Amino acid sequence: MTQQRFAAGLVIVLVSMVALMLVPSSFFVAATFLATTCMILATVSLGGYVAMFRPSPRSIIVGLALAALLYLVFIGGNAGIAAMHPFGITASNENSIYSLIASPGNPPVLQLLVLLFDAFGYESYFRGVLQSRLSTRVGSAAPVATAALDAGIHVLSMNPLWVASTFIVDAFWGLGYRYTRDLTGNVVSHFVWDMLIFVLLPIH
Repeated sequence: MTQQRFAAGLVIVLVSMVALMLVPSSFFVAATFLATTCMILATVSLGGYVAMFRPSPRSIIVGLALAALLYLVFIGGNAGIAAMHPFGITASNENSIYSLIASPGNPPVLQLLVLLFDAFGYESYFRGVLQSRLSTRVGSAAPVATAALDAGIHVLSMNPLWVASTFIVDAFWGLGYRYTRDLTGNVVSHFVWDMLIFVLLPIH
């Protein structure tokens, strides 16, 4: 039964994420809520969801440190893109991502809720479910394998910067989760990073 629930949840999450990548930008926020809700429900359906959260000062500090480190990595990456335009990536690739979430048309409360669902949904499913299962098969390579899976889905966005960014942040958060075994630090890290990148200190 658990395997059936896992398979059903995986299909539902994948379908919702494909829809998220393909819907018109005007429906992106609604599709984000749908996809991340599917991730949370798929995780809950497997049981033990609450037990994935074991808050401790260590895990929260690790999460905050990862958020800060990732922000610095993206500052450096932005400078590199501006100087070299690797693979034809330009500022337009960045702006297309920002416009989906941080659009002036989206009220601050809506942006906050989207980023909160984003943090809980992705960390719950990609770290709490997929990475945990992959760990039994590929061991220490699970964070990178999970990041590759998420980035692979983002290929549908046709935005190479979004694909690369997804792989980088997922790999960092995957390593953080492997170290702490606590989703609390991951959710904190994901949410803080999202707030920095999209709301408080956008990098353009």
